Amino acid sequence: MLRALGIRDFVIVEGVELETGAGFTVLTGETGAGKSILVDAIELLVGGRAGASLVRDGAERAELSAEFDVGRGGALEKHLSEAGLEGDPGNVILRRSIDRSGRSRCFVNGHSATLAQLREAGEYLVDIHGQHEHQSLLRAAAQRELLDAHAGAGELALACADAWRSWKRLAALSAEAEQQYAKREAERAELQEMVADLKKLGLKEGEWEELAAQQRRLAHGSSLLAGAQSSLEALSEADGACLPQLGAIAGRLRALSEHDVHLKAIVEMLESAEVQASEAARDLRDYASRIDLDPHALREVEQRTEALHAAGRRYRVKPAELPALQDRHVQRFRELELAASPEALQREVAAAKDRYDAAAKKLSAKRKTASQALGRAVTQAMQNLAMVGGRFAAELRPLDDPGAGGLEEVAFEVAAHSSLPLRPLAKVASGGELSRISLAIQLVAARESSIGTLVFDEVDSGIGGAVAETVGRSLKKLSRERQVLCVTHLPQVAAQADAQWSVSKAGGRGRISSAVSKLDRAGRIDELARMLGGTEITATTRKHAAELLGK
Repeated sequence: MLRALGIRDFVIVEGVELETGAGFTVLTGETGAGKSILVDAIELLVGGRAGASLVRDGAERAELSAEFDVGRGGALEKHLSEAGLEGDPGNVILRRSIDRSGRSRCFVNGHSATLAQLREAGEYLVDIHGQHEHQSLLRAAAQRELLDAHAGAGELALACADAWRSWKRLAALSAEAEQQYAKREAERAELQEMVADLKKLGLKEGEWEELAAQQRRLAHGSSLLAGAQSSLEALSEADGACLPQLGAIAGRLRALSEHDVHLKAIVEMLESAEVQASEAARDLRDYASRIDLDPHALREVEQRTEALHAAGRRYRVKPAELPALQDRHVQRFRELELAASPEALQREVAAAKDRYDAAAKKLSAKRKTASQALGRAVTQAMQNLAMVGGRFAAELRPLDDPGAGGLEEVAFEVAAHSSLPLRPLAKVASGGELSRISLAIQLVAARESSIGTLVFDEVDSGIGGAVAETVGRSLKKLSRERQVLCVTHLPQVAAQADAQWSVSKAGGRGRISSAVSKLDRAGRIDELARMLGGTEITATTRKHAAELLGK
């Protein structure tokens, strides 16, 4: 869950620090005050596209930061640890800066990160549903991805796409087999020689780093042993060694401490130092006994190091990269071997197609089950959004030519009323209806999400009255399982929130800026009254606002 959000010199925001809590939080304010800018900031922090226009006029750079509570030992912590981006347990901090030239720098837990790494971390943390989400939902690819997510088939869809690409790559290799025979044979002979040469080395992943450490240890064995032994003598074995002297000093002061209690703390420190020095002496003795001064072992390590150096120079790569080079050459050599044998290559093509067919059929089965469940869930959500009798279906249409996306295309179809037939979502005429259908889909999709923070940016546009109150209740219910942040212009939605932030705009003569403040109960009543009645707040609108909040 998002715990804190910091924004500085971003668009019209000079400086904002927000601490967010669990449950349902709304951001409200007049049009143009900058409510959606806060959502834009979150989107950038999880990998959105940046540009120079986002830096506030007169500033050198925009600075954005967010702190998340992720719980300990989860998938994100493991992912970040593997990427070398770990931080404090259960805590993730994202930071991004954008300068006036549009150049962006990203940080995860204080470590410099790529935009792709920031985006990968963001996929675990935040799910953003925008006010123009219905525009993306009109795309066939977005509909397919949403259904796959609802089916829990995201990884299977990726595997299906990989299998399709592998099949097509082998098929293309087979098609060019006759055309490129001579050139391929020359490359195959060269690769065969290189692979044989590399295999003679018996390469192992990580060996170069191990050799370097072993060589340093063996080359400095004498100095390491001498240093350990001289330190050991100074600590415990020579005349006037530290340990006996520490013991003697501690003993004298211990006796004197009977006369002055202020000496007891000093005695305790000396006793602690004596214990640690004794442990150090014991460890040094053990270390000295294990130092290897074998000159033969050193020669073997140096010969192995030189062999890898020579191979690296020969193939123009760093010695540490030789295992990966060998793997690439072996794979390419295998492909060329297949190309030299049309029958074997055809068998590989057929096997790749079988793998694709198996993955695609499994994906189709999951989609079929999920499409029925999604249809029922969205249809039910539509009833709650004043579309009584409306229906939704996720249709699966078989493709004549299956592709990376599977054996069928996914098409969302809706009927706004019971008297109307199902039609493609893209052909829904009313903008208000399309907005509500989109919201119904998003609410269902959000319930299926495992992400801790859900952000809704004015997804309630185009609705009002009792429908707005229903939307507020739906978001409130959702917030029992996830943290929900919502930008809204509807008082019926805002009144349902656990917390409310007001975004206001101030300044003039080209120096306009946004400010954000958390509202207490009285402030919420005033803000809800403004949302109900406009700029002039009356006793009637304030009473109505209090009633809304009381509900």
